[in-house]
Amino acid sequence: MFNEGCLSIPEVREDVSRQPKITIEYQDENFTIHTETLEGLAARVFQHEYDHIEGILFTDKLSTLKKRIIKKKLENISKGKISADYRMRFPNAKKGK
Repeated sequence: MFNEGCLSIPEVREDVSRQPKITIEYQDENFTIHTETLEGLAARVFQHEYDHIEGILFTDKLSTLKKRIIKKKLENISKGKISADYRMRFPNAKKGK
């Protein structure tokens, strides 16, 4: 378990379980196949970012209880009722409503 957060979900951090070591295979711009093993923080970051590509957020990996606890924070974020130190875009949300 490791406390994880995301720029897409400001001010929310929760413990998430991820594989400590992963092996990935990919093709570069010349279609050459590479295989790499990532460990520790590099493995965690890769899994987090790959989840984004698959449409998964770290909050999707939380228990039902944890999701209930942070439900109001997530609703406020989705409505644009959040203050972040960086620019955010909110689909169909009007700030303050």
